[in-house]
Amino acid sequence: MAESSSTLYVYRARNSSGKTVKGRLHAANEASATAAVRAQGLIPLWVKDNDSLGLNKDLDIAFLEKKPKLKDLAIASQQLSVMVGSGVTILRALEIVSQQTENKVLAAAFADVRREVGQGSSLSNAMERKSKVFPVIMINLVRVGEAGGFLDEALESVAQNFETELKLVEKVKGAMAYPVVVLFVAILAVIAMLVFVVPTFEGLFAGFGSELPVPTQILVGLSRSAVIWVPLLAVVIGVVSFWYSRHKNDENVRKAVDTAKVRMPIFGQLFRKVAIARFSRNLAVMLNAGVPMLQAITLVAKVANNWVIEQALLDAENSVRHGRPFAVPLAQHDVFPPMVTQMVAVGEDSGALDKMLESISVFYDREVETAADQLTSMIEPLLIVGVGLVIGGMVVALYLPIFGMVGAIQGG
Repeated sequence: MAESSSTLYVYRARNSSGKTVKGRLHAANEASATAAVRAQGLIPLWVKDNDSLGLNKDLDIAFLEKKPKLKDLAIASQQLSVMVGSGVTILRALEIVSQQTENKVLAAAFADVRREVGQGSSLSNAMERKSKVFPVIMINLVRVGEAGGFLDEALESVAQNFETELKLVEKVKGAMAYPVVVLFVAILAVIAMLVFVVPTFEGLFAGFGSELPVPTQILVGLSRSAVIWVPLLAVVIGVVSFWYSRHKNDENVRKAVDTAKVRMPIFGQLFRKVAIARFSRNLAVMLNAGVPMLQAITLVAKVANNWVIEQALLDAENSVRHGRPFAVPLAQHDVFPPMVTQMVAVGEDSGALDKMLESISVFYDREVETAADQLTSMIEPLLIVGVGLVIGGMVVALYLPIFGMVGAIQGG
C-alpha cells in the first residue's frame, strides 16, 4: 500500500528473544497495523496512530535514536550482499539485517522495507520511501543491480564505497580534532584567567598606588567586562549554531560555506582533495554499475556534499546533454586541478572513463591521508606556540606591575 494513502503508526513490540523493539509502519487502520507487526514475527505491546501521540509523536525514533552512520550502512550492505549472493531470499535477508543492526533507526527502516517488499514492492522502491535513512547512491545502485540481475554485486559496491568514505571521513576528523580541542581548551583557559585569576591580582594592584602598565590595564579592562561579553559570546555562538542547523541546506548558505571551505588557508587544500576523491569515487562506482552517464552525473551531484563540486557537475551534465565533452566544463572550475580534468578527458577519449575515475579516487584518497598527516604535524607546533604566547602574555601582563614595584624599591 502506498504511503500517501495510508496512516503512519508507531508500535512497541516484543521479538522472539523477548527483547522490546520499536518501529513505524504505514497501514490503512490500526487493525491492519497490528497485523503487519505480527507478520514480522513480533508480539505487539501497543500500536498507536502517530498523529494521536501529540508532542510525543515519533519521539522514540526521531529524537532519541541516532541516524545511521556510514559504518552502520556499510555493515548492513555487506551483510545483505553476502546473504543474497549465498542464495538467501531477499525477505529473509532483510529480516536478519533488521534484527542484527544495532542502530534502531536503520533497523526500523529495514523492517519497513521488508514489509513493503513482501507486499510486492521492489527493494529499491521500498528503500526510496525511506530516503532520509538510505543515501541516494545506495538506492540507485540497488535499482541498477535489481534490473541487471546482480543485486549482490551492487550491494558489495555500496559497502565498499561506504567503507572507503568512512576511512576518508575519519582521517579528516582526526586531522581536525586536535586543533579544535586545543583551541577549545585554550579559550576556556583564557576565560578562566580573566574571570577568576585577574580579579585577584586587581585587588593586589589597588594597593600599589601607581598607574598600571598598558598591557595590564588592557587585561584588567577585559576582566571587568567579562561578565558582559562572556555570556554575550555564549549567546551569540548558541544563536548562530541554531540558525546554521536550521539553514545549512539553504542554497546561499551552502554556497558561502562550501566556497569558503575550499579556499580557506591551510585546511582548504584538504577539503578540496576530499571533495575530489568523493566525486571521482562515486561517479566511478555509478558508471561501473552501468548507470547511464547523465543519470550518474545527476546522482553524484546530489551526494557531492559540496556546493562548488555540485555546480561543476551540473555544468558538466548540461555539456554532456548537448553532446559536448564532460571534461571541458570541469576545467572551467578552479576547484579541479589540471591533472584531474586532463585524466577525465583522456578517459573520455579512450572509452575508459570509469577506470580513469577510479585511478583519480585512489590517488586523492592517498593525498587526503598524506595531507591530513602533514596538517597535524604542521598545526601542532603552531598551536603550542600560539597558546603559549597568549597565556604567557597574560601572565607577563599580570606580573609587570610587580616587577615595576620591585624595581622601584631596589632603585630607592
